[in-house]
Amino acid sequence: MFKLTSLNLNGIRSATSKGLEDWVAAQAPDCIGVQELKAQGADVAGRFEQLAGLQGYFHYAEKKGYSGVAFYSRHEPSDVIVGLGEPEFDAEGRYVELRFDTLGQKRSLISCYFPSGSSSEERQQAKFRFLELIYPHLASLNAERDYVLCGDVNIAHREIDLKNWKGNLKNSGFLPEERAWMSKLLGEAGLVDVYRQLHPEEGEGGYTWWSNRGQARANNVGWRIDYQLASPALAEHARRASIYKQQWFSDHAPLTIEYDWTL
Repeated sequence: MFKLTSLNLNGIRSATSKGLEDWVAAQAPDCIGVQELKAQGADVAGRFEQLAGLQGYFHYAEKKGYSGVAFYSRHEPSDVIVGLGEPEFDAEGRYVELRFDTLGQKRSLISCYFPSGSSSEERQQAKFRFLELIYPHLASLNAERDYVLCGDVNIAHREIDLKNWKGNLKNSGFLPEERAWMSKLLGEAGLVDVYRQLHPEEGEGGYTWWSNRGQARANNVGWRIDYQLASPALAEHARRASIYKQQWFSDHAPLTIEYDWTL
């Protein structure tokens, strides 16, 4: 079984100070895609190039202490793609893709951090630009290779995916335009929401993020915004999904899915 984890760290230094490395060592995933490193190359050097024996591949943001993604892998990729080729978002460190290509297959694992639009209308417009940019990229990638995207997408797709859906109909993360974009990705573009495939009716147990405000975590007032989005050929081999909540490394919980395939 191939064990794949996705986690928004909300800062790699913070997450590791809370026991992340020991947990990764105990869980022994094949790969873990992480978002919101909140670190640059100088911070990673000599400390975070590896995580519990997994080799890291990084896309840093230019702004210090902001964004950034990485993929830690037990397996050596045949190629590494950093960024989407769009300066606005490449400067924010939002995309790294590991390719594991052989004569018989083309396969990728991606870590991606979608923008949040909750802080201002300006950032919401940036989020819309990102969605417009990445949709054709993901659709065309799906036409030429199999892949799994691990990411904080910052969108709850359906009413079942957040606690207070009625109160968030006009808020970033649950806007009609964002949800329609997700429906299109899972429809026309042909990707599969792997957790939802395995757990079609799971509501509160599927949340992966809780606000730090109030008693959101204690009351499980959460959102499911962390995904593994896969090509159908890989998604059909998903066997088990789990969201780890016994220990907290971040305001997000790790999403792990086990697949009946190997690289």
